[in-house]
Amino acid sequence: QVHLEESGGGLVQPGGSLRLSCAASSESIFSINWWSWYRQGPGKEREWVARITGGGVTDYSEQVNDRFTISSDDANRVYLQMNSVKPEDTAVYYCVGNVRIVGELHGQDYWGKGTLVTVSS
Repeated sequence: QVHLEESGGGLVQPGGSLRLSCAASSESIFSINWWSWYRQGPGKEREWVARITGGGVTDYSEQVNDRFTISSDDANRVYLQMNSVKPEDTAVYYCVGNVRIVGELHGQDYWGKGTLVTVSS
C-alpha cells in the first residue's frame, strides 16, 4: 500500500508565496512515473493544476502557468511552488502519484487527502 501525504498549506496574502510538498511512503515503491497536483475550490469542481513526468517534463494549467512551479526529487516527493497567489487559488490541493510497485508491470494512481490553501488579506 502506498500512502501520499501533502503538507505546506495555510493562509497566505494575495501576491504572496507558498510551497506545498507531498511525500509517497511505502517500502515497495519501484518508481513514480509521474506526479500531478489537483485542486478543488469552494463550490467548484476539482481541476488539474500541474504535472511532472519521471523524466522531468512539466505541464501547467492556464490558470497557474508562469506562477506555479512543480518539481520532484529522488526521495519520492513532489513540490508545488506557488508564487503571486490570487484569491481564486484558494482550494484544497491534492497530489497524485502514478506509482509502480515492485513486482508490478504498471503504475497505479494514488491520491493524498489534500491540504488547504487560503489566499486572503
